[in-house]
Amino acid sequence: MGDDPRRLVLTVFPSFAVGGAQARFASIANHYNDRFRHCVIALNGDISCRERIASTVHIDYPTIALNKGDTFGNRGIFRRYLRETKPDVLVTCNFGSFDWILANTPKLMRHIHIEDGFGPDERVRQIPRRVWLRRLLLRRSPVILPSRNLLAIAANVWRLPQKNLHYIPNGIDLAHFGTSVPETRWPCNVGPVIGTVAALRAEKNLARLVRAFALVARATQCHLAIIGDGPDRAMLQALAAELGVSDRVTFTGHVSAPQGLYRGMDIYALSSDTEQMPMTVLEAMASGLPVAGTAVGDVASMVADENRRFIVPLSDDALAASLRGLVDDRALRTALGAANRIKVVQDYDQQVMFDAYAALFDGLPVRPGHPLHFLPDSHV
Repeated sequence: MGDDPRRLVLTVFPSFAVGGAQARFASIANHYNDRFRHCVIALNGDISCRERIASTVHIDYPTIALNKGDTFGNRGIFRRYLRETKPDVLVTCNFGSFDWILANTPKLMRHIHIEDGFGPDERVRQIPRRVWLRRLLLRRSPVILPSRNLLAIAANVWRLPQKNLHYIPNGIDLAHFGTSVPETRWPCNVGPVIGTVAALRAEKNLARLVRAFALVARATQCHLAIIGDGPDRAMLQALAAELGVSDRVTFTGHVSAPQGLYRGMDIYALSSDTEQMPMTVLEAMASGLPVAGTAVGDVASMVADENRRFIVPLSDDALAASLRGLVDDRALRTALGAANRIKVVQDYDQQVMFDAYAALFDGLPVRPGHPLHFLPDSHV
């Protein structure tokens, strides 16, 4: 990469498919295209989120040949790559990237770890082996956590030094969501539109949403729009047919820019079994939507106080009751949507997030009392 003075940030993702963490990376890279160079490694080979990266960003997507299951052999491959590439900082994302932390031990360069949450296998309980590995390998690195729930886990379960923990909430580009965005109307004339944006994977539990919608649709005119794609799509379509609501459920597939589709919704729904601080909820709030969702991660504290009662336990009946309360009351939907928009403007402007990440990428000291340093205020 020659004599380019910009810092080189090497980021390792288990996957660089379109998702919340990947979209956040893209927004940071786009914003600081004249400050950082990037190298992104997707361990599963999926780099489809490159569609979100502006053409002005200096970024590479190397493919590194691995020996499947050979942890120690791969460590040598990764360590050689780090020595050759000489990034200014190595950024690892979630537990799936831990082999790269091993490769940087003993330390070759600065390391930052970002933990966005867990898969279905750790939804209820932390896996002890992973707890010990996090405790051992992350104790000397800055750790970025986008939710207070994760912050408490890192402090109280992983027992990481509090001076290394950085709570940086996800932020959103407010200019791209809201009343100024042209509205995309859905091809239906059946009451309010309930919408969701998600990868169609097991942990998103969209089957719960389809079942809850079917309960609501028995007595109320409404429509369900599912934006996204993934391995569960065929199962979800079959479930909608089995429940007799396939004519009132639209599957769009993947949409790279869903801003206008949010504007065509009346209610945003979240049915996940596990989340921490989902970007789609922020996007829905910025679009002026009320949220009916499952009480996972920080979701209940993300929405406006007035909306909090519609964040419910993880059951079909609870989600159906939440949806029903919004489908039946247009004035309430409007009021909650307005309150959510105010909350996202006040608390989740992406510039705050940009400043925090840039400071850590630059290696600026962040000590207790610094504006970027947050201590956990809850316990797990």
